[in-house]
Amino acid sequence: MDGAIIPSLASFVFAATITPGPNNIMVMASGANFGLRRSIPHLLGISVGVLLIIVLAGVGLMAIFDALPSLETVLRVVSTVYLLWLAWKIANVPPPDAGKAAGRPLSFLQAAAFQWVNPKVWATSLSAITLFAPERGVVCVVLVASAFALIGLASNAIWAWMGTALQRWLIVGRRLQFFNIAMAILLIASLYPVSQH
Repeated sequence: MDGAIIPSLASFVFAATITPGPNNIMVMASGANFGLRRSIPHLLGISVGVLLIIVLAGVGLMAIFDALPSLETVLRVVSTVYLLWLAWKIANVPPPDAGKAAGRPLSFLQAAAFQWVNPKVWATSLSAITLFAPERGVVCVVLVASAFALIGLASNAIWAWMGTALQRWLIVGRRLQFFNIAMAILLIASLYPVSQH
């Protein structure tokens, strides 16, 4: 990879990771419900999960998708069902005063595993490999994956921090409940681009 392409890669990754999508919406909800510190495993799991997908895509997973086009449809259906389930879970987080445990944020492993059914991750990962590592050399693939892991971590941390910053405001009345429902609706809305393919 030509060093001159690194600023373009960084810009692509920043745009892909800072714009709203399932991960951003989920970490913002996590920050609002559980705070930034308790959301750190979720943030790290996203970065590692994305890194693994990009590395695997770069070293041959794309060939499997080319050989088995129906696999993309299966992935799309599984992703949609899982995101709908997550939206339901987010919308139904009990308020802190409900006398029950308020739930818990996604763990490192849950967040890493979620990336496998996250349609935005698949779309941006495959695009990044095609654009920035078309020859699929190990160094290029690792550079693309590392850019996503690091820049993505910073982008998602910003979203989690925004959720955390809203905590004091959200504890008044039913605001947190309405916020969680809004986050669930946004998560469902993030499926729209997937349905257009």
